[in-house]
Amino acid sequence: MASSPQSLAHTHRVGLGCMNLSHAYGVPPSEAEGIALLNRALDLGYNHLDTAALYGFGANESLLGKAVMQRRNEFYLASKCGMFKGADGKREINGRPEMLRQTCDDALQRLGTDFIDLYYLHRWDKRVPIEESVGALADLKQAGKIGAIGLSEVSAATLRKAHREHPIAAVQTEYSLWTRNAEIAVLQACRELGATFVAFSPVARGVLTDHLPDVDALPANDLRRNMPRFQAEHYAVNRQCAEAVQQLAREQGCSTAQLALAWLLHQDPTLVVIPGTTSLRHLEDNVRAAEIVLSADMLQCLDSAMNQHNVSGPRYNAVTQAEIDTEEFVE
Repeated sequence: MASSPQSLAHTHRVGLGCMNLSHAYGVPPSEAEGIALLNRALDLGYNHLDTAALYGFGANESLLGKAVMQRRNEFYLASKCGMFKGADGKREINGRPEMLRQTCDDALQRLGTDFIDLYYLHRWDKRVPIEESVGALADLKQAGKIGAIGLSEVSAATLRKAHREHPIAAVQTEYSLWTRNAEIAVLQACRELGATFVAFSPVARGVLTDHLPDVDALPANDLRRNMPRFQAEHYAVNRQCAEAVQQLAREQGCSTAQLALAWLLHQDPTLVVIPGTTSLRHLEDNVRAAEIVLSADMLQCLDSAMNQHNVSGPRYNAVTQAEIDTEEFVE
């Protein structure tokens, strides 16, 4: 039986983002379907599973606990704290040390394990100095509850502040052909500090696939309904970019998702991607992206087909944008 990787550097470069199995993109699959998909992922060679207290307000961690903890030695487990269900039943960002400690204890119980390999601060709570939140995570590491500390959606400046408090093992941020913010500064900061960059939403929330989302058909609770790039005036432009990428995928002889993932994997030799899916077929398709070698000409064509200049609309609405700390391109 496979043994658990000791760090992200030892995982398959295509990990599995588990959020889709509990919330965000319409109606999640049944528990039985989620359990089957998670076990199939391990069978296919996925050995990095990414979850969070936020996903399904704890339901996602509970699903992993029920589905795969009997195979705990086969995968690297990442979860997140600092964003969760608040007392009012709504999402809350809270980076106070006592809250992070409580969230970790709750997560361990839901997951049915005594150790999380990588624990991210899901969002920097701007009311709390980053050093205080990271210090609390360092205490959890010292206590043997977590193995490494990560940050999500932070700027290079915040990463450097945090890293001075305690070494940061990974930074997780949205990165794909249509979201290039990481290229401004944080990718380089990760290289300099030795932190692994983990790209979430690497297929642009379903846009970089063979079948573009029908925005009008999205369920009311699908988070894309509140994202500017999926609004009619922007999506018409973005469809054209996506269709250009689809054509390049046909020329490459692979799926659009595979091409998008392969492009990312070519950006940095240590970068990791964590596409999410509820489809067994897509699960099998995604993991094979690591085998694809792209020519310099194809990389250039992809860069031209979709980038920060021709994608229309900001990635988040104003409320969500205020919650993150990533750099933005200057108009």
